Formats: sequence, structure tokens, C-alpha cells
Amino acid sequence: MPGTPTIGPAGAQGVREANLGTVLRTIRAAAPCSRAEIAAATGLTKSTVSSIVADLAARRLVREVGAPAERRVGRPGVGLALDERSIAAVGLEVNVDYLTVVAVDLLEGVLLSRHAAFDARSAGPEACAERITGLLAHTVADPLLRSRTVLGASVAVPGLVDAPSGVVTNAPNLRWTGFPLRERIAGLMARAGLPAMPLHVDNDANLGVIAEYRGGHLAGTPDLVYITGEVGVGAGILTGGALLRGSSGYTGEIGHVPLLRGGPRCGCGRRGCLEALAGVEAVLRHAVPDLMPDGPLSGAGLSRAVDAAVARAEAGDPAVRRALRRAGTWLGRGAAALVNVIDPAAVILGGYFVPLAPWLGPPCAAAVAAHSLAPDRPGRVQTSGLGLTAAARGGASALVDALDRGRLPLPERAPAPP
Repeated sequence: MPGTPTIGPAGAQGVREANLGTVLRTIRAAAPCSRAEIAAATGLTKSTVSSIVADLAARRLVREVGAPAERRVGRPGVGLALDERSIAAVGLEVNVDYLTVVAVDLLEGVLLSRHAAFDARSAGPEACAERITGLLAHTVADPLLRSRTVLGASVAVPGLVDAPSGVVTNAPNLRWTGFPLRERIAGLMARAGLPAMPLHVDNDANLGVIAEYRGGHLAGTPDLVYITGEVGVGAGILTGGALLRGSSGYTGEIGHVPLLRGGPRCGCGRRGCLEALAGVEAVLRHAVPDLMPDGPLSGAGLSRAVDAAVARAEAGDPAVRRALRRAGTWLGRGAAALVNVIDPAAVILGGYFVPLAPWLGPPCAAAVAAHSLAPDRPGRVQTSGLGLTAAARGGASALVDALDRGRLPLPERAPAPP
């Protein structure tokens, strides 16, 4: 019939990926479940389900675990569950003052998590790429991962990232512009004789909201905003369970929303941005000015200053508490703009905002309520339980999520589990 679309090889592959993803997600949600139960839940034929399960088992993504918990009349089926023993996904984050790496299994259980102070701003992009590559190599060689197939690695960066190319377009707080991070890491891995693997680069807030969606205390909530609490302030936005990227992939740069005419100068060169009013370094300059250098903080200095601010706030220091309340109010005004546009179920404060939340959180929530048109919703502003691991963990989770959508970059047989 004229005009009727046909399914060629590419279309057939797309259907296959969709079906693979459907079966994987069903097993993840309902394990242990039989092939017949999967067919009933998905609407796929039993033969299609059997074929897909055989493919997934060959890749060691699924294993038989005995009969499902709920038995029906008739011949008992064999229960299926995800096989968490054979693969790993690695997420890394480079931020102004630290490096973090997290590795997860297929169930997104954390295999390892490491965090170290690192002066990325002073080191420069080339040295950072070398450090990231070394950390990735060390992680993949760890005994906890050595016997597993690594799905890939994702790197979170605080700035504008062209995710398809892996180029960091502009990261003002790192002083990077147009840096091809993915290409550099791939080249360094090849020169070091390391096996090639899929590499992804993305914005830290984007990956932070993915971590919250898949493993935070509001996991499964489809409409979320995650705000990074670092030197920079960015927002990862999830709507309907999907990451909001915008036409150029640069959605969420809430830190550069102008809030105060003639206000303090921001790292982007403008004045009065939210980041210059409520970014952690800006907050600390008011809260603990005696600990702040004339120039930017470096290395572990930022975390030490945060610890000092927390200690003084706990001791009742009025100047520190006043500085945190003021920053929380500015943060809430910025967040209210997103609440009015996006209407998320919750705004989650992450990064260094977490230890400061007892004093910064209440004025932030009050400002969101005061400046939002929607009725006040108790608990709309919340604190992340993932701390400084959120972006790295979200990067690893994003790789697992690609599997859940049927993209299987694995060999037909992964290494046998120990």
C-alpha cells in the first residue's frame, strides 16, 4: 500500500531494542517472575519473550532463580531475576575541589565509592583528563570489578557540556572552554594500553537528578529538580521521568539567573547571578571570612571551610547563621523560578548544601513558598541523601538505564561470575 512504512534492518533493530528494554524493566520491577508472567505483563508473545530471555541470559544479564513467589494453577514456571554478578558501570565526577568515582552493579548496588580532594581549577583540563584516566584505570583494575564486564564510564563536569560529542563547552569555575574531554580520555586510555569502553561526559546536575530518580529517597518520582551545591549552582531537571536538556543541551544553568542588580561579580563575568549570591564559595566568604583567601579556594580548602561553617553554626555563631539564612533566601528565590515553570514534586539540594541544610534549608523553603504561584506544598524543598557522590552515581546509573532501554553494548558472553 502506498505510504505504508516498512521495517528495514534499522527499524527491526529498534523494535528489538524496545522489546529487550521492556523485558529487562519488567524483570527489574517484578523479579522473580516467569517467562509467562513477563509475556502477560508486557503483551509480547511467549516465543518473543523466550528469545529475548535467551539473549539476556547469554549476556549474563538475567539468571534463573527458582519459582516465582506467587504460584498459579498449572505447571510451575522458572523465576527470572537480573544477574548483578557479571557487570559494572563506572561514574566519575571532577569538580572544583574534588574527584569522585562510584561503581555500581546491574541492580545499581554500589560496588565501590571513593572521594579525594583535588584542585581541578589549578590543575587545568589536560592534567584533569590524565587524573581521571588514571582513576578510571585503577577502578577497573580493582578486585571488586576485575572479573566483571564494564559497561562504560561517565564523567560529570560542572559546566556546559555537549553530551553527544563529550566536549566541555564552558565550565567557568574550572576555567575550561571548548575542551574535548571524552576524546582526551579515550586517547590517554589507548596510549596506556587500556581496553576501549563507551565514554560519556555530562553536566553534574543532570547526572545528579538521575541519581536521585533511580536511587535517592524520592526514587521513581518523575518530576524533580536537583540543585548542585558547589562553587557553581546548577539544576538538573526531570519531567515525566525524562531529563530536560533543551535545544542545545544546556538546560538548568540556574546559577546564572540574575537576581540582584549590581550584585557581586560571578565567575561567568556578570553581576548579581544566583551563583554569586548562594554558591558555596560565595556563602563561605560571608560565613567564615577569616578562613577565605583573597583568591579562589583550592584543593581541600573548600571542604575544610564548609566544616568550619557547620561547626560555628552548630555552636550558635550569629554571623554564620545570618550568612546561611541570607544565602538560603537567595537560593529559594532562584528555585522558585523553576518551580513556577516546571512544577516539580520536589526541589532537592545536593553537594555542599547538604551539611549546610539545617540553616540554609528552611529559609530556602520559605522563599520558594513565598515566590511560587502554586499552593505551598510541605516538603517541596528536600536535602539529598547522596551527598558528594550524586553526580558520579548518576553517571553510573545512566549507563545501567541505557541497558534498561535495550541498548546492549555487551558481548554475547560476559565473563563468568566468580
